[in-house]
Amino acid sequence: MPVKHDEAFLARAIAAGSGEITADLVVKDVRLFSVIDGSTVDTDIAIVGDRIVGTHGQYSGEITVDGKGLTAVPGFIDTHLHVESSLVTPFEFDRCVLPHGVTTAICDPHEIANVLGAQGIRYFLDSSVETVMDLKVNLSSCVPATAFETAGACLEIEDLLPFRNHPSVIGLAEFMNFPGVLARDPKVLAKLAAFQDGHIDGHAPLLAGLGLNGYLSAGIRTDHEATSAEEALEKLSKGMTILMREGSVSKDLEALAPILTPDMSAFVALCTDDRNPLDIAEEGHLDSMIRRLIAKGIRPLDAYRAASWSAANAFGLKDRGVIAPGKRADIALLNDFEDCRVAEVISGGVLVRDEVFAGRTIVAPVGLDSVKVGPVTAEKFEIPARNSEADVIGVVPGRIITEHLKRTLPVAGGKTLADLDQDVLKVAVVERHKGTGNIGLGFVNGFGMKRGAIASSVGHDSHNICVVGADEEAMAHAVNRVIAMKGGFAVADSDGVKAELALQLAGLMSLEPFETVKSDLEKLRAAAKELGCTLAEPFLQVAFLPLPVIPHLKITDFGMFDVNRFELIEQGS
Repeated sequence: MPVKHDEAFLARAIAAGSGEITADLVVKDVRLFSVIDGSTVDTDIAIVGDRIVGTHGQYSGEITVDGKGLTAVPGFIDTHLHVESSLVTPFEFDRCVLPHGVTTAICDPHEIANVLGAQGIRYFLDSSVETVMDLKVNLSSCVPATAFETAGACLEIEDLLPFRNHPSVIGLAEFMNFPGVLARDPKVLAKLAAFQDGHIDGHAPLLAGLGLNGYLSAGIRTDHEATSAEEALEKLSKGMTILMREGSVSKDLEALAPILTPDMSAFVALCTDDRNPLDIAEEGHLDSMIRRLIAKGIRPLDAYRAASWSAANAFGLKDRGVIAPGKRADIALLNDFEDCRVAEVISGGVLVRDEVFAGRTIVAPVGLDSVKVGPVTAEKFEIPARNSEADVIGVVPGRIITEHLKRTLPVAGGKTLADLDQDVLKVAVVERHKGTGNIGLGFVNGFGMKRGAIASSVGHDSHNICVVGADEEAMAHAVNRVIAMKGGFAVADSDGVKAELALQLAGLMSLEPFETVKSDLEKLRAAAKELGCTLAEPFLQVAFLPLPVIPHLKITDFGMFDVNRFELIEQGS
């Protein structure tokens, strides 16, 4: 909950910092690490309310934490994520991620906004006031993401402006419609103009040269879509802050680690974008990124600076990112500095304990009836024979960017069939927002499945139901289970459903604790593996299949949008 910084608070903070009165909370005898110069000092850290009031000295507090043997670093800031991709509510995300030292998360409620519009953004803003971590919100800029898909909502500048002055709002979220920026689309310009005095987050995969210059001229200054050091270096040279991403599907840390140097760490921050509870439980969150960066030879100063001060600076959060008097009391206490192992967390001056989470006011879920489509039959997934060669989406493990492949597929009875020997399965997108009955059909390579199907109501960015399968019967079973659950993941074969996870909140998030979601994801992974699936993250990979991106971009023809691919997955819509 926000702390009121009135005259009485300031007087108390000054007095406690000066050592004249007892502080609210003191961490005693801790090793304080500086993200300014990398130095360490043994000291107490004094806190009043949500503010640090004392370091480099000794203090007494109403509550005392023994910091002996621990190292204090600034709380971590995830600079770009979609809470919806954690598959849990903001409150369960809070409980799941905060113990990993993430005290600030900058989220884009883009997924729920594409399903529920302004109602989804309002749900996130209401939730952000109640979470223990500081959940900041960038207002979703591209709803729908493209004109080629059928989303559940459309948000123009008039829909966003009522939220602009909310205390959790930083600015405008990732502006993924960069063709619209470069084409000076009037609706795009209206959004950009309204947020010129705030933060505008970028999203420009493979954008380079003069096109990048034009994009940045709109006042956009951050990007999480760089997937190579070369791409990141050009963007850095043009003043962008690079948000190094390591999520459950998009894994760019290995490629981008070389840019995190002493000269550039002030202009590099960390983000997860999309990460699920199973990966968080197995690997961690930003703490995992820091751990891996240090193991790769990156200076601890640069890794911890990118996770805190650089992030705060890039997003105008001048009250945090360093442990110093006058700054927000966001602190991670580590029992292993080199391996970034978090022992205790202080978020906004609150010592994180289970009872703190129990004391929150939970906002009622919304969008519990967002799947507006009836059952489908197996015949809906038959594909008429057309050409000797079929267009095939090529999945690249660890990336959301896909390849446009050509494959000769078997034909029987006037229908084009999947070909398991070539690892070519069927893929379909079932419209779920408006009850149109539209189903887009195509083929996909890279899943390795020998039978069955995987279906998901998470389908970036418009979140229709996406299904990948080896046969039509299994595809129908999986899709119909997702429909019956009012959203979720399902694994099926021709005999029926083998594993499932209900995502009732907008078809995107579970109403269960994150521990339950983790357990269900483990069962889903095991079921997918039994079908022969070779992907580490098959469900998020299915969810990203509708995303309209291709690997080779030509600004001259706005080549981000591959017409062949849209025909492939949105026929008849």
